[in-house]
Amino acid sequence: MSTELDIEIDFAREIASLKRELNAVILAHYYQESEIQDIADFTGDSLQLAQQAAKTHASVIVFAGVHFMAEVAKIINPQKTVLLPDLNAGCSLAEGCPADQFEFFKGRYPDHLVISYINCSAAVKALSDLICTSSNAEKIIRQIPAEKKIIFAPDQNLGRYLMRKTGREMVLWPGSCMVHAIFSEKKIIQLKVRYPNALLLAHPECEESVLRLADHIGSTTSILNFAIESPAKEFIIATEPGIIHAMSKKAPEKIFIPAPPDSSCACNECPHMRLNTLEKVYRSMRNRFPEIDMDESLRLRALRPIQRMLEMS
Repeated sequence: MSTELDIEIDFAREIASLKRELNAVILAHYYQESEIQDIADFTGDSLQLAQQAAKTHASVIVFAGVHFMAEVAKIINPQKTVLLPDLNAGCSLAEGCPADQFEFFKGRYPDHLVISYINCSAAVKALSDLICTSSNAEKIIRQIPAEKKIIFAPDQNLGRYLMRKTGREMVLWPGSCMVHAIFSEKKIIQLKVRYPNALLLAHPECEESVLRLADHIGSTTSILNFAIESPAKEFIIATEPGIIHAMSKKAPEKIFIPAPPDSSCACNECPHMRLNTLEKVYRSMRNRFPEIDMDESLRLRALRPIQRMLEMS
């Protein structure tokens, strides 16, 4: 007896059909598998995806990313169905900053404004005054009056980078991204010797030792745009290598080399991002599950700092 698993399914075709049936839009982060990026209606970084979620007219948002990103889409669109292909697609930064511990931490600095990186849970967003992304963090911090003290969470590497860029002292939550924290300074130096004309492009979530070597530091989109617009032909990419797919599509004549991690594993790939697959995108749309749901009180408290971010961006 034949089962569905025995049948060859053209997932891209079925997804296109379900998009029409559901009035759905597929939003994908640059760190997703290439085949997911290729079927998405919009591919971008966290800020771009939040902006797209805010203005979509679709009835269903399929978020090919991680949990906190899908939460943002739901916070902005309470009446829409938000699907996340794999609910286990989390984030080491978000998981490393539990809301109860962050609330206690925040309580030690009652006169501080809280700016939280978007890579945090809805509960931490609800405890924040402002949300930022790596694309707009510097711009947002520069709009805060100089006399106002700031807590920045949950990424300490991004926080230290922003302190250097803006000259602002900030109290930092001691978190880091499991992907960006493992790039090897030694191996990057070896790569630069092997490819002497290659420019190192790094995300500000990287450790300071890697950022010191970088020719350009910026958000995912900033790295992408720099690589496309630069006259250079070779680049070492110190961020999640999923972005290389978009780079190669937009600049096929250039060479993009993923920065190596400290070990021989594929640790420079985000294990959470890679949980999503084309098949899971299809099944989530077919089954209308897993769906992001949220307590309305929490949603409203998390919405305010997100709205302020969008207004200040």
